Amino acid sequence: MPTPLRVALDQGAGRSGDTASSLVRLRERARTAAAEGAELLITPEMSMTGYNIGARVAKLAEPADGPLFEAVSRIAAESGVAIVYGFPELADGNVYNAVRLVDATGASRALYRKTHLFGDLDRNLFSAGDDLVVQADLGAHRIGFLVCYDVEFPEAVRAHALAGTTFLVVPTALMGPNTSVATLLAPARAMENQIHLAYVNRCDAEAELDYVGLSTLVGPDGTELLRAGPTEELLVGAVDPAATELSRAELSYLSDRRPELYSEPAAATRTS
Repeated sequence: MPTPLRVALDQGAGRSGDTASSLVRLRERARTAAAEGAELLITPEMSMTGYNIGARVAKLAEPADGPLFEAVSRIAAESGVAIVYGFPELADGNVYNAVRLVDATGASRALYRKTHLFGDLDRNLFSAGDDLVVQADLGAHRIGFLVCYDVEFPEAVRAHALAGTTFLVVPTALMGPNTSVATLLAPARAMENQIHLAYVNRCDAEAELDYVGLSTLVGPDGTELLRAGPTEELLVGAVDPAATELSRAELSYLSDRRPELYSEPAAATRTS
């Protein structure tokens, strides 16, 4: 039987616009996560630079394999913990809202660019990514990635489930008063797709935005395995493949789908 994956959710961030402070904090968090037996540390959206920082996003953007990656890679290798971190990626003259997975040896395993941009806040700063399903395997776990607003589209999560993702990682920067995304929608997405889902939010404030925290790890039956409050926390729990197998044995949402009925909008049915 595949072994569970111990994961740590880091609800917190360094000082906005200060990558040096973010790296110092990340090193401390990685050491703490390792001491608590975690194999994977997940941080929020744009955790290395800040999210709502305006034009500073472009100034702090760097190529995927730039100095920030090298620094995070060293932290992962030193701590022996894989890390998911968020940063502004500079590529081909564009800036993307990106997350990257670095494994416990410091090697890059996946890079995902946010595909659904949230209002003017995102559109004024970022270009949209075009690859929806990005995955990486850690042991027996096929990990997929979305960022914040992406998870609010059921099609995005379903695409992951159909592509074999068993653990969906969603770094986010959810601001008040939208708490229902964390408390209702994230568990529903996990349950309807029978996957584990980690929704890892910020809990600080940037300009007019107050982030609500409420990070969670949800099982494939919609059960909250971990749930943070509104302040800084490091939560550690397990992603157990056996729970996925059990959920899919009891219910068969994916195999019972009838996409021929709803893959395209159905014509209205006339009633009398």
